[in-house]
Amino acid sequence: MTIAKSKKFRDQHGKILLEGRRLITDALGAGARLETLFFSNMDSLKELPLEKLKDVKFIKVKFDEIKMWSDLVTPQGALGIFLKPEYSKMKYPIQQEHTIPLLLICDNIRDPGNLGTILRSAAAAGCSKILVTKGCVDVWEPKVLRAGMGAHFRIPVVSNLEWEVVPNYLSTSTCVHVADHSCPVAENPSVLPESLSPRDQRCTSPHAVRKPIESEESDSEDEERAFLLSLPKVDIQGCYQSWAREQTAIVIGGETHGLSLEALLLVEKTRGKRLYIPMTPGVDSLNSAMAACILLFEGRRQLLFEAATANRTEMS
Repeated sequence: MTIAKSKKFRDQHGKILLEGRRLITDALGAGARLETLFFSNMDSLKELPLEKLKDVKFIKVKFDEIKMWSDLVTPQGALGIFLKPEYSKMKYPIQQEHTIPLLLICDNIRDPGNLGTILRSAAAAGCSKILVTKGCVDVWEPKVLRAGMGAHFRIPVVSNLEWEVVPNYLSTSTCVHVADHSCPVAENPSVLPESLSPRDQRCTSPHAVRKPIESEESDSEDEERAFLLSLPKVDIQGCYQSWAREQTAIVIGGETHGLSLEALLLVEKTRGKRLYIPMTPGVDSLNSAMAACILLFEGRRQLLFEAATANRTEMS
């Protein structure tokens, strides 16, 4: 059980640990394969779908051992070892009925609780897919699973992606936007994007973008200036202005390590925007999970409004 919590073990053996009846049931419902189930008493098995447990190895252990292995304050007495699910072989019946053409890309998100909350928000907003790039925390980390509350089994999650392959998961018409707080507008919400100078509309902060490794070793002003000038030129706008149309993707960066340069290059290539969330003065930024939630549901609102408008036009 200790080994099963190790990322090295998960990568080498292709197995994950799920805890609790709800998470185990969600995984089974999506088609994940359960190999071994540890339980402390028969009550721990009551809510599980018995028809899907025919080939499972059951191991009864003392509840004290479950408590020792568990990450929960109040363990439910059931832990399962699953084969690591492949998103292409999973079933997402509810997601297929309510999905919208909105895709989420996670970049440099290192905090397990944040990533899990972001996955949960994306599933709730009806995103079509989640792409998790290298540099993010492992999506199968127990804390991510706990914060995700079953989101892993409600929406396709493609993880450990290099940036060069990310476009392979996007349609040619997808417009990629990025969440970004590093702009004068964020410091002064009363200033509208239209009133900013062209220079300010394309502003950026060196702290908002993760430099290439070879550039991090030097902090000279000349190199800092050269780095800023080399950044992709992407216009900025408020998140409540129109931006979600047809096929849309949002990049959410981590709070500590910021955005990858590759993320901005993709935004520039697809003619996307840097989206800011208006805030009162003096607040540095929002938690990445909170920012993701606001942008995802605003994108959902815009896409559903556009679809409803198109339907009314067709009917008339």
